[in-house]
Amino acid sequence: MMRTLHLITVSVFLVFAIQSAAVAQSINLTETFKKNFNETVQEVHKSQDATEKRTLLNESFSKMTRAIERIEAKANLSEEEIAQLAAYKSEIQEKKSELNGTDGFNKVLDKDLNNFSDYAQQQMEQADKTITIGVTVALLVVIILLLL
Repeated sequence: MMRTLHLITVSVFLVFAIQSAAVAQSINLTETFKKNFNETVQEVHKSQDATEKRTLLNESFSKMTRAIERIEAKANLSEEEIAQLAAYKSEIQEKKSELNGTDGFNKVLDKDLNNFSDYAQQQMEQADKTITIGVTVALLVVIILLLL
């Protein structure tokens, strides 16, 4: 009796979960990245070590870039979505270059890492690019970000 009740409860939960995913036809990828980077900025501000701050920022930029590359490789995207992802990836890579002083940028000084993380976060918040993708791809993004 208890097993049957448990099975019914789990089944009802799964039906509602699938229904919710079906209704939510798309998700904003930009918001997913913003949330992820916001957590990085909080960690950067908590840290007292400049090397750790730089590492946190580098890892976050790399994680977002790898997520975009995996999406491009695995998802069936429209040309517009591909172009949006490429532009977003380019912006992320530019921030990483600025952080590390590559590709013609001056390296962000250790004392300025908190300000740089805030600046990068503001740039993400103010980006007028909204990348909307399907639920399946969105779930792939979330899984990729969690695994990286």
